[in-house]
Amino acid sequence: MKLNLRRISPLSRSSAGKKAMSVALVGAAVAGASVLTAAPASALSWKCNSSSRTIDDAGYSGPWGDNWDFTVTNCVARSGGYIYSKAKVSWDAPPWYSGTDLSNTFDAAYFRLYVKHADGGADSVLAHKTFYIQDNLAGMNGSGNGSWSTGTAKKYVGKKSAYADGALKLNWNNDGRDLVHYGFKGSGSR
Repeated sequence: MKLNLRRISPLSRSSAGKKAMSVALVGAAVAGASVLTAAPASALSWKCNSSSRTIDDAGYSGPWGDNWDFTVTNCVARSGGYIYSKAKVSWDAPPWYSGTDLSNTFDAAYFRLYVKHADGGADSVLAHKTFYIQDNLAGMNGSGNGSWSTGTAKKYVGKKSAYADGALKLNWNNDGRDLVHYGFKGSGSR
């Protein structure tokens, strides 16, 4: 951003002109300060955990293999009172799923990214974001492998410790059930 500051004689400045110049300079200073204080996600110190599970295609009972191997890596970072979270989902499906739009496999497929706080009892959900991933799952290679990453989510938690957690929410076609929650190991606390 380039500011065009030309010298204006103090005698020719009106009260309104002085006020406008002050507002402009304060606005430019605030904009510059906010850009300087925002930490890019790549500069954060991330703490991640990966976990894997095999999930059966509950809507298929034919002769071909139908198990999907999923690995989810949940990551968390802290900057001041803010928690940043992100996740990567990788899968290895039987190759015969490759090249299809998966509408005959899933009625819906989502990934939910959580920011949680560990309490004495059940952990508190501080925030969550749900991503539609059915099209991403269909983007696998010819061997049935693929991966997809969430964007970075940010939540103010103050001094509370928090961690990132994630779950697949899959609605298998023709299984007679709605969305099924498949949890994965959360990241360590920050």
